[in-house]
Amino acid sequence: MSKKGWSEADIPNLAGKTVVVTGSTSGIGRETARAIAEKGGLVIMAVRNVEKGNSVADALRSAVPDARIEVRHLDLSDLSSVRSFAKGFSGEFDRLDVLINNAGIMMCPYSKTTDGFEMQMGTNHLGHFALTGLLMPLLKATLDSRVVNVASIAHRGGRIDLTDLNWDGRKYKTTQAYSDSKIANLYFTYELGRHLQSDGANPRILAAHPGWTATELQRHVGLFRLLNHIFAQKPAMGALPTLRAAFDPDANTGDYYGPSRFMEFNGPPVRVDTVGRAKSEQTAGKLWELSEQMTGVSY
Repeated sequence: MSKKGWSEADIPNLAGKTVVVTGSTSGIGRETARAIAEKGGLVIMAVRNVEKGNSVADALRSAVPDARIEVRHLDLSDLSSVRSFAKGFSGEFDRLDVLINNAGIMMCPYSKTTDGFEMQMGTNHLGHFALTGLLMPLLKATLDSRVVNVASIAHRGGRIDLTDLNWDGRKYKTTQAYSDSKIANLYFTYELGRHLQSDGANPRILAAHPGWTATELQRHVGLFRLLNHIFAQKPAMGALPTLRAAFDPDANTGDYYGPSRFMEFNGPPVRVDTVGRAKSEQTAGKLWELSEQMTGVSY
């Protein structure tokens, strides 16, 4: 590790590695894809907007000599798209070294996914839950593979109502719904890690959060954009916790990485902790069962 903290310089050579990054057309997803390409890895940009994805991929190829990048369609708010992506990828590739579940929606107006799920929970958690399960055979078949779930500081406010996951019986509060989806990412991380304990602990299951990073994710929240110039770090820094979780050889199942400075807003990535309730095995187990029922994907 460098003297000033973990940085992109600490990422090992990734030649021969295949990495899927969801939501990689902007923000920390784009920077994650760039860093992997610079280290020689094959990046699969799994994106909803393929036209934009191709534009970003072209820009990365121009900036990174010999970059190996593929763009594939994936709409996490549509389970048929998730299944199509997983089927196509699994049929063409014989390895998956890292799955980075990065894509997300933040504090949007109320809406539902194609399958009738509240949009933020459906995209941020249920879509990634299904994707990970469908790609699990390939992950298990790849030596020393990993799954990295990108959570958020906002998980601290998460208090999931398992009786009304889609907000059918409550007045919608978009900030609460976002926080719920982010603590769901952590419940999923810890529960999946427990499920794999008796199965050789491969892949490793980790989580990360970008701190306060200026990205397009904040487009629905004017206050965040206003305060960005005070607190926010650039996307390249915001991507470092994800990259450390994905490639630090000492990172293990259950580790959670975030920025090291004031309130975990910014700074080099280190292991950080979650709120206590994010580690509730009872809640995580119930959410797991509900997620399997809602997505139709069993591990």
